[in-house]
Amino acid sequence: GAPMTFGQPYVGTDHGPRLLREANLADHLTSIGWRVDDIGDLDFKSIETEINHENNNPNTIPSPSSFRESPDAKNSLIVGRGCEMVAHAVLEAIHEQRFPLILGGDHSIGVGSLAGLLKARPNTGIIWVDAHADLNTPKLSESGNMHGMPVGLLMKDMDLDPSKIAGFEWLGSPEMKNVRLDPDSIVYIGLRDVDMKERKIIRDKGIKAFTMYDIDKHGIGHVMDLALGHLFDKDPKRPLHLSYDIDAVDPILAPATGTAVRGGLTYREAHFVAEATAKSGALASVEMVELNPTLSDESGSTDTVELGVGLLTSLMGKSII
Repeated sequence: GAPMTFGQPYVGTDHGPRLLREANLADHLTSIGWRVDDIGDLDFKSIETEINHENNNPNTIPSPSSFRESPDAKNSLIVGRGCEMVAHAVLEAIHEQRFPLILGGDHSIGVGSLAGLLKARPNTGIIWVDAHADLNTPKLSESGNMHGMPVGLLMKDMDLDPSKIAGFEWLGSPEMKNVRLDPDSIVYIGLRDVDMKERKIIRDKGIKAFTMYDIDKHGIGHVMDLALGHLFDKDPKRPLHLSYDIDAVDPILAPATGTAVRGGLTYREAHFVAEATAKSGALASVEMVELNPTLSDESGSTDTVELGVGLLTSLMGKSII
């Protein structure tokens, strides 16, 4: 679990891992043949304590970054150090030949997930299922919320050194300084709320993006054929990582999320994305993010969590027959 809530302005995304567990995610996975090793939640509270101690204890000399936040990247210290934890947890899981299933938390944790995955498996193909492109950087972002930056911070040739952002110094370490994402190694599914500057990046870099318009026009089956084909054309044997932001789904079905946008994936479209990726046989890691029970009533929260569990179970191999 990666219970991050500081990448966006609403309290509550930190409940996501707990709620998915309480909805019997592990039982659903074991019922289709998986052996589940739940390592629990990463200790982000310790980062808060550490930062407060560095800032307030007159008897200690604070580290260079502990008393500064990057002004255009809100809460960058705790988000950055939390992402470092995520990256190391993902690396450890892969080195132990386990399947990383990452439960968020807001989407800022994607910096850590991607960094760990690309360090261990540089040829990983990324399927980013989201209403938003998350291609912002501190310089480009209008809000400064870091859940809109995970792809932008790790994309190659973005005129940005992410290690200069307070909390993200670890991205400049010898281990991580060359860990970056090729523009042709990511495919977007379900975009419908993309900033003007992000649109330009997508066009200029030739990033493969399937918006809701494409899904309406071609159907989700054809879109997934094109998405998987694009990733496998470059490397037919590459592993895949799918990052699923629950806000990709229409808010009628998934209201308990922070940046809901009408006109999203239907129930079957959402599941088909998961089923088609699972049937590729190449899925090697999964992330589910942005469930926030505080932003809906009890019924809406329950519906959103149950949908999240269902999508994760489809990703992990459950099929209709």
